[in-house]
Amino acid sequence: MTELTNAEVRKFKAAAQLMKPMLKIGHAGLSPEFIKMVDETLKSHELIKIKFDDLKEKRKQLAPELAEKTSSHLVTLLGNVVVLYRKKAEKTPA
Repeated sequence: MTELTNAEVRKFKAAAQLMKPMLKIGHAGLSPEFIKMVDETLKSHELIKIKFDDLKEKRKQLAPELAEKTSSHLVTLLGNVVVLYRKKAEKTPA
């Protein structure tokens, strides 16, 4: 996975400001079900915003872990919100 350029990070941060959180991390944390839900959301949306409802004190450890487990880029962690980016897979013609 290639690193994002500074220009890409700025573009994604700007786009994320206009977004509402799509998912919320609750008391269950990064359960396998939540990881699967994030993965499915990234398949349909390249850029997603996730809010920490619980586990706010662990967000600095959980955000990079979430990005790693979903093979996505951690664009930003600002307050209780994390923004992830993963390029959509190219569709191969059958």
